[in-house]
Amino acid sequence: MLGYSPEKGLELGVAALYSYYGDKKNPSPFTRNSTASLLATFTTNKQFKIDLRTDNWTRNNDWHIKTNVRYHDFPVYFYGLGDTTHYADRSLVGNQRYKLLAEAERRITSHFYAGLSVTYQHDVFTQDENKGIYPETALVDKEGGYATFLGVTAIYDNRDNQNYCTLGTYARLTMAYAPQFLSKHPLWRMEVKASKFFRISQRSTLGVNGYGQSLQGKTLPFYLLPELGSDNIMRGYYTGRYRDQNYLAAQAEYRYYFDPKMHINMWFIDMKPTFALAAFAGTGTVFSNRNFALDRLKPNYGLGIRYFYDKHTRLTVRLDYGWGEKRTGEKRQSGFYLSVSEAF
Repeated sequence: MLGYSPEKGLELGVAALYSYYGDKKNPSPFTRNSTASLLATFTTNKQFKIDLRTDNWTRNNDWHIKTNVRYHDFPVYFYGLGDTTHYADRSLVGNQRYKLLAEAERRITSHFYAGLSVTYQHDVFTQDENKGIYPETALVDKEGGYATFLGVTAIYDNRDNQNYCTLGTYARLTMAYAPQFLSKHPLWRMEVKASKFFRISQRSTLGVNGYGQSLQGKTLPFYLLPELGSDNIMRGYYTGRYRDQNYLAAQAEYRYYFDPKMHINMWFIDMKPTFALAAFAGTGTVFSNRNFALDRLKPNYGLGIRYFYDKHTRLTVRLDYGWGEKRTGEKRQSGFYLSVSEAF
């Protein structure tokens, strides 16, 4: 397994992915493929993780069930809170995280699903260096804590494919509550995702995507605050460079599929590779309650390429390079990403 992102650097390890259909005994042509994956990796930034995921679809997609068990030991850079942090203030902070997630959604109508979710997260933080902003900043649960979110979900999904989509709409709303008896602090969390895909031609697709997240409560642990930047949206920003109580972002991505008609047959390799090119642009920001302003939106744009390693299910390996804002006295923020599956 090989990956790369600004937060991790080069990621190496062992990855196993099994793709299957959950209705082999009584198959339906409409059933989506299910997957089970196991990752055990380490990075050049001295990080380690083990991640087990399942994504299951029953016959005719009547039920969708997801699980995730994850542990990571990730030293990361903490820059402070808000949307105006400075690169020179960063502090290296150790983070051990234990995370369990389970979601089950039932198809109510042709394309509408509703379900329940539970997420448990336990974090431990250590001060890895005595410089930067972390040692002197008063933070809620600075040494760590835990939360158990119990949620309800509503999903609309009529995409032609859940991997490399060329047509359709996906929208998901999650409302979750972390009760006091299962968490260090009572909290509310809301998350909304929405994507729309337009087939411009047989080979080209335009996708638009929006994302929002909000954390509410009297006491807000700093590590649960929404973080701007990832390999899915606002690519080019270090995840957590900017964090606050609310996060809004939107992007558009143009994809062009092409088949070079190559046949590679050497040693143990026998393949006919196909690819897609991509260009994306977007904007987003983090902000406290009642403090959103259009002039605080940050830019995002970039280019990418996709390799189809399973043409039937449209599973891809994705390479992206994204650029962000240039703050006064700093280099333009940017990042390279190598990962499996599409950004949205």
